[in-house]
Amino acid sequence: MPEAHYEIRPVDRITVGAVGKPGKRVFYLQAAGTGTQLTLGLEKEQVQMLALSVEQFLNDLQQRFPNLAEPDDRYEESEMQLEPPLEPEFQIGTMGLGYDDREDRLLLVLREAVEESEPKENAAEVSLWCTRDQLQRLSKWGVELARRGRPICGNCGRPIDPEGHFCPRKNGHKT
Repeated sequence: MPEAHYEIRPVDRITVGAVGKPGKRVFYLQAAGTGTQLTLGLEKEQVQMLALSVEQFLNDLQQRFPNLAEPDDRYEESEMQLEPPLEPEFQIGTMGLGYDDREDRLLLVLREAVEESEPKENAAEVSLWCTRDQLQRLSKWGVELARRGRPICGNCGRPIDPEGHFCPRKNGHKT
């Protein structure tokens, strides 16, 4: 049994956000509902992976359940902003998605990152019951948020800092 298990059913609000300048940003996922707000830490790559996974999961659902209405992906940026406090309960390690067709709700399960020496069953866990619209908006916003980071070098695929970077494909010359 996980050390701590949180469940928000139903989720009223879910978002991802970042604090800081590109290259030094700290990313958070926030969910609120039933009088509870949770803030969790995650990495930029996890935001991107979550956005892609949600998009693929929703496409798969549409194939399995063709009568489902297309999820609404329209959002206002102001609606997607993080709300204080920004003190994460834990850092996200793994994520999973599920679907309850009776309630037409997606389940997003987030599990705490634990050290290799710690038992995985001691990881805290969060279960978030979201609408398809909520996760479609989260996916679209997550892509936009990640895009606002540092530009990517066309030669080596690594981020370029404001001061430039030493590209290994340009034999260490600064770009």
